[in-house]
Amino acid sequence: MNEPIENEYFNWLFAKSYDRDNPRMYVDLIKILHSTEFIWVVPGDKHRCDDGIELRTDFFRETRTEPDEALMSQPCSVLEVLIAFARRANFQTSHMSLRKWFWIFMENLLLDQYRQVTLTDLPKINDILNRFIWRLYDSHGFGGLFPLSHTIHDQRKVEIWYQFCEYLEERGMM
Repeated sequence: MNEPIENEYFNWLFAKSYDRDNPRMYVDLIKILHSTEFIWVVPGDKHRCDDGIELRTDFFRETRTEPDEALMSQPCSVLEVLIAFARRANFQTSHMSLRKWFWIFMENLLLDQYRQVTLTDLPKINDILNRFIWRLYDSHGFGGLFPLSHTIHDQRKVEIWYQFCEYLEERGMM
């Protein structure tokens, strides 16, 4: 019996992000990220959503599976955005892997502490995700993907791509 395509796709995404030292850890957190819709509130972040959805095409190509309309029509998840952006970050900074970037994002969002999710963790995780999605983090980006010590731009109004560029510059990675 074949596994449902949604499960195969989740497993494919999970394989790109999991902690190799503790592969059984974080699975509940990754599921939450995958079940949380990414909503772009800064117009240019639509591209992050498009990149996340493009992962589905990559999945079908890599697994040589026929595209599934139901999967293709689902909204973009936070997990897809983070993995797709980690892939872009890896391309820009070839010295750091997709997986490394993904976990930098998780650490910056303060999600890396949820190795095993309990019921009491769910409200905290949802608060973190809401802060990220709705850009309720501070103007320096603390609470988002790219916290900065020094910036003249309110990071809540800056596209994720440009936040990333400023983050790289501040850390001397550009």
